[in-house]
Amino acid sequence: MSGIWLRTGSGIAAGVLAGLFAAAALAAPDFSPTGDTGWISFGPQYIPIPGRPHPVSADPAHPFVPNAVEILSGQPNAKVSESSTFPVSDTTNPILQPWARERLAYWNQRVLSGHPFYSEHSNCWPMGVPAFLLYPVAPVHFIQSATEVTIIWQGDHMVRHVYLGVPHATHAKPSWYGDSIGHYEGDTLVVDTIGLTPRSYVDEFRTPHTEQMHVTERFHMIDGGRTMQVDLHVEDPGTFTTAWDAMQRYRRVSPGPLQEQTCSENNANYFNEPYDPMPVANRPDF
Repeated sequence: MSGIWLRTGSGIAAGVLAGLFAAAALAAPDFSPTGDTGWISFGPQYIPIPGRPHPVSADPAHPFVPNAVEILSGQPNAKVSESSTFPVSDTTNPILQPWARERLAYWNQRVLSGHPFYSEHSNCWPMGVPAFLLYPVAPVHFIQSATEVTIIWQGDHMVRHVYLGVPHATHAKPSWYGDSIGHYEGDTLVVDTIGLTPRSYVDEFRTPHTEQMHVTERFHMIDGGRTMQVDLHVEDPGTFTTAWDAMQRYRRVSPGPLQEQTCSENNANYFNEPYDPMPVANRPDF
């Protein structure tokens, strides 16, 4: 509203102000217009943006084929892939600091030597940010209010809280989903996140990060509301040589009300691999 000067007490001014605020409210996107709208990601990898530094991707010599690639793509008559592979990263990506490249090379060596390599969410751990954008198969739901946007992945009721119209916490304690604040820019929800624990990974390849990581996401709908696109910008001078950009897309679904689903119950480490064990609550949280 910069550049608009209105006389205090003027009824005309009050009306103009009300109209401006109403127009801004109407422009804000509604990510669940029918109450049961959900969004399913296109896949467990970020979509690179041509001409910009891009995220870690699969080694061209070892293509990554997730076991639900056809389902995730949203193609009709989709079925689970019978030629799925474990992810092997391209460690030649110039965005990587040497220590991060070495960490990825370690995971690659394990995969190529025959060890299974499942994502963190398969062992019931949070994916973190920005990897929240890579949750597969189950839908993501949005609950929007005037002060907060709550984003929930149905697969294991993983929840992100985005607080609107407030600054970041002065001393954000590192956590799985960090300190997220947001605002609307027309038809776009802009989310800014800091305070992310290095226990999480950036992607399915287990790209590491430091507490310096700063993530900006821009959520908006395209294709007449049938598709949601998230434009992603990541900075972490402790891990990457430069900031990088990518996107994720989701297809709209109407699965009905948000369902409660749990992961840890009745699950097991079938392969006895030395990865993080499933989280266990040693005391009640209520």
